[in-house]
Amino acid sequence: MTKLLLSVHVLAAILAIGSITVAASMFPRYALRASSGEEQDGRSAGIATLLHRICRGYAVAGLAVPVFGIATGAQLGVLTDAWLIASLALTAIAAALLAWAILPGQQRLLALAQDVPTQESARPTATRLTMLTGIFNVLWTIVVVLMIVRPGSTTGA
Repeated sequence: MTKLLLSVHVLAAILAIGSITVAASMFPRYALRASSGEEQDGRSAGIATLLHRICRGYAVAGLAVPVFGIATGAQLGVLTDAWLIASLALTAIAAALLAWAILPGQQRLLALAQDVPTQESARPTATRLTMLTGIFNVLWTIVVVLMIVRPGSTTGA
């Protein structure tokens, strides 16, 4: 059972969190292009909208990552280990950052691109969003490192 839980946990992390990190990282560039008002076909606006929908959809799917992670930790008897508690805390911070800063920031940037077709008015929001996305990505990188090189590991790492 532990192997199944761990497999689902890792697959969910790769598919959901990986998709969010890529889509969120690409979003500000396309949203800025859309707000420049130079494009006639609206391609960048469509791409930005799609990237936002990917982030939103995979955020919901990403809830499976900590759920199966906790279930795996319970099966392994490591729920009280410091590396797992740190990973859960960082996961909670990353989830809060996504839910309360990145996704709303993307929505604001999409609204700016539709309302005011000037890139300069959207640039501060895009810059802040790029920074927040970078922090989100770094948090997940730290979680991955903690999962692989966990203190007290019996794998010899």
